[in-house]
Amino acid sequence: MKFSDIPGHDDAKVRLRQMADTDRLPHALLLEGPEGIGKLSLARAFVQYLHCQSRTPDGEPCGKCPACRQHESFNHVDTSFIYPVAKTDKMTYAPISEHFSEEWHDFLNEDIYVDFQKWATVFGKKNARPTTYVAESIELLRRLSLTAVTSRYKVVIWWLPELMQLETANKLLKIIEEPFADTVFVLVSDRPRDILPTIYSRLQRIACRRLPDNIVAAEMQRRHGMAPDQAAAIAHLSLGSMLKAELTFKESEFSRRALERFKQLMRLAYQRKVGDLRKWAMDLTDEGRENEIAFYRYAIRMMRENFMFRFRIPELTYLNPEEQSFSTNFARFITEKNVERLIEVFEQAAVDISGNGNGKIINFDTAIKVIMLLIP
Repeated sequence: MKFSDIPGHDDAKVRLRQMADTDRLPHALLLEGPEGIGKLSLARAFVQYLHCQSRTPDGEPCGKCPACRQHESFNHVDTSFIYPVAKTDKMTYAPISEHFSEEWHDFLNEDIYVDFQKWATVFGKKNARPTTYVAESIELLRRLSLTAVTSRYKVVIWWLPELMQLETANKLLKIIEEPFADTVFVLVSDRPRDILPTIYSRLQRIACRRLPDNIVAAEMQRRHGMAPDQAAAIAHLSLGSMLKAELTFKESEFSRRALERFKQLMRLAYQRKVGDLRKWAMDLTDEGRENEIAFYRYAIRMMRENFMFRFRIPELTYLNPEEQSFSTNFARFITEKNVERLIEVFEQAAVDISGNGNGKIINFDTAIKVIMLLIP
């Protein structure tokens, strides 16, 4: 993994290179920032650069020396990964990262932007809650007690330390307070506020910012061959996260259907076509409970966005081109007098549907309430 493989983060890359080049390394470093921006890949590039035996003049690991080749095949003996894991149905003991090393390597090879929700599916349990068990810290202490084999530094890359158990955190705190001289921890966190404060205060922190929209848009064009305007719209909605951009792209088909259903509801409500709204309610019911709930969440977003759209401040509006085209004429109907009540109606519908209520009744009742709120 090279720094150039990871878009953006120029300031963080400069700091990491300087640490390695000047040999002024903290015992515990934290890369913190929102998910889906490439922090874990940045940590991997930094550690490979640190171990590289022939760094390039432009500040990259060479990719050719034994250390680089070992990093690229996940076989560097002085590098350890720690990441949240969960017990599988066959396990009667607390697992550690090493038990899932093959799955971890496959996971890292899939994308430079790692997705925790996707990682959680590795364990074959619907509601798996990966964590770092205390058994991990015991094994880590054993490994760190050994002398570095091929490099000056043993490095531990720790993904999502905020998910470790409290007992694990207490043992890690002791290691950080009394560090091994040849050991460097590189922690990577999406939610640094959830890290034990006594640990967090002892970490040297590098803030990794959201990706600029132009980088996200360029990545989406490269990955999916989409048109520039579509990529720009998705980038705007992603809030600087490639994971959110990919999710937005995958949900685009649902969004198109949801927009058409939303437009139909608003037009029929405005025209007070009660009979047609009854059919609309039945059609929505046929989509199934999860899709009904998803539609009402979409409708809530559209209420908020259309209210903001009236102020004509582009940076405050997160609508794709199709939604924006509809909202150009529709937004005037969503005002301070009805926006909160409309949102409450859709929120209540989602709650009632999730509580196994009768979809046909709930959806039709919601449509009638929209009539009354849309036209004072």
